Amino acid sequence: MTSRPLSRPLTRPTAARTRVAVVTAGLLVAVGAPVAYATLGESTPERTALTAQARGKAYVETRLFFGTERPDGGPAVTDEQFMAFVDQKVTPGFPAGLTVQNGRGQWRDGNGTIERERSYELILLYPASEARLHDPRIEEIREAYRKAYGQESVARLDEPTLAGF
Repeated sequence: MTSRPLSRPLTRPTAARTRVAVVTAGLLVAVGAPVAYATLGESTPERTALTAQARGKAYVETRLFFGTERPDGGPAVTDEQFMAFVDQKVTPGFPAGLTVQNGRGQWRDGNGTIERERSYELILLYPASEARLHDPRIEEIREAYRKAYGQESVARLDEPTLAGF
């Protein structure tokens, strides 16, 4: 009976196969890990309900985007003018609070020209149950700014959210 060695040195073809297997395993981990983590983030309706309950109540977040450059070539809207507009046209309809952020934006105007300008983002939060009440007020704000400062438009973004105070 001849004895075979329990281990034998790797030959070149076996070493190449090992390298291919290691690289393949590494790629599978690199591609599979994000999918696995994303799957872990998925929630059941029961879990979502518990989380929603813990994080707040149903609200709507409305964001309005106001440009400051005037299409007619007039002077840009100043900080003082914009804050006066907020005090006069926005605060009366949203006295519970709001947020104003400075920004830089760009958009394509009605003539196809890309306009870049200093801008303001106005964020309003209100209970989802009051959305129909606030919608006309928000449209009045957009129209008042558009007319007062000769703007083509004021962009609006509405998103359902959860908020707690």
